Parts: sequence; structure tokens; C-alpha cells
Amino acid sequence: MSRSDSVVIIPTYNEKENIEKIIRAVFGLENRFDILIIDDGSPDGTADIVKRLQKDEFADRLHLIERSGKLGLGTAYIAGFKWAVAEKYDYIFEMDADFSHDPKDLPRLYKACAEDGADVAVGSRYVSGVNVVNWPMGRVLMSYYASKYVRLILGVPLHDTTAGFKCYRRKVLETIDLDAIRFKGYAFQIEMKFTAYKLGFNVVEVPVIFVNRVEGTSKMSGGIFSEALFGVMRLRWAALTGKIKPKK
Repeated sequence: MSRSDSVVIIPTYNEKENIEKIIRAVFGLENRFDILIIDDGSPDGTADIVKRLQKDEFADRLHLIERSGKLGLGTAYIAGFKWAVAEKYDYIFEMDADFSHDPKDLPRLYKACAEDGADVAVGSRYVSGVNVVNWPMGRVLMSYYASKYVRLILGVPLHDTTAGFKCYRRKVLETIDLDAIRFKGYAFQIEMKFTAYKLGFNVVEVPVIFVNRVEGTSKMSGGIFSEALFGVMRLRWAALTGKIKPKK
């Protein structure tokens, strides 16, 4: 069987309850997707579960990068992007391990890029209302209005600017200077979308339903939101001063 043209990057830290389930859910789709797990030294044995699945069932489709500790969501994705670009995957996805992003939506994001002309497809919680399940109302409002704030300050025409469920065409990640991406948490998601938009790529939103994790522990913190709120001003300044440029 020929290799997939797509890879789903899933960062993990202490996801033993979810990791095998999410891997099997992605591999159970009709569309063929490969998976790259980026594990930040999970002490609960997440990486060991991945290695077992590699050895026993999915040697050609399941890949793993192990890192020494919690180095940040943004740096995990940057490492994954560089690996995927080097491996010549045409479509490169971001997805959480905890089923807050439904694997069944992966083909819809793929279609938006592979068939409908998008360069970046964003799985959007807010493009068709507020599609969030099992979040406390305070967190829903914080996330929703954070996206509104980002849209206002940066002028980016997206409703869900902080979404972490995305598909990129490889040419987007080849064009963005990944070493110049500065943020590690929530603001990383904003910075990647904004940079792609400012470089002239077609960024579209695909409506999805976001479901709060059932198993495992959330990695969200107030500091992540603070980084996003204050980081937006730095991104605005970078755009105004012409510092957002394609990779040389």
C-alpha cells in the first residue's frame, strides 16, 4: 500500500487514557492518514503505548518523536512541521489527543485543502455560532471573546482565531519561517494563522463541534490565555513594521 499524502500531528503529555483510542480512531477512517506523535516525556507511559502500537500493528503509519520534557505546544508542532515537510507530506494536520477534536472531521478539513482550494483549513468552533460542548460557561465566553479580540486587533477574517484543529498544505509550512515563530501556547495558534494570512495564503474555516475532554487532565492555564491576549499586540506591531516575511 502506498504511503498517505497526509499526516496528523498529535502532541502528547500524560495522555495514556486517550492515546490508543485516538490512534485507532484516525486509522479507522476511510481516508488514509498517517500519524506523528510528539511526546514531551510523559511520565505516565504515553510513549510506551505508542511504541507498542508501532511494533505490533502500525509500523508504516505511526511515527513518534520523543522529547525530554514539557517544552511547549508551539515547539512540539514546529518540530512536527519540520519533520512532515522533510518527509514530503502534502497535507499536515494539527489535532489534540483528547477527542476534543473529532477524528471524523479530518476528511472535511482535507477536502477543504485538497479539493476546494484552501491553503489552511481551520476547524472552527465559532464560524456557525458557538459549537462547544461540556465547557464551563466562563471558559466558553473567554475563548469566544478572545477570538473576537484577536479578529479586531489583527484584522484577520476568522471567527475562531485560537483554534488548534487545522490542515495545512505543505507549501504554507515551507513558506513560513518556522524558526521565527515565537509563541508556545495559545498564541502559537494565533501566530500561525495570522502569519499564513499575511503571507497571502487562503485560510478558510470549516465548522466543527468541540467537545471537552472526558478522560485525562486539561493542559489549559491562565498563563496561556495571557500569552494570547498580550501576544496579539506584538503580532500587530510585527505586521506594521514589515517583520512578517516568507522564509528565505
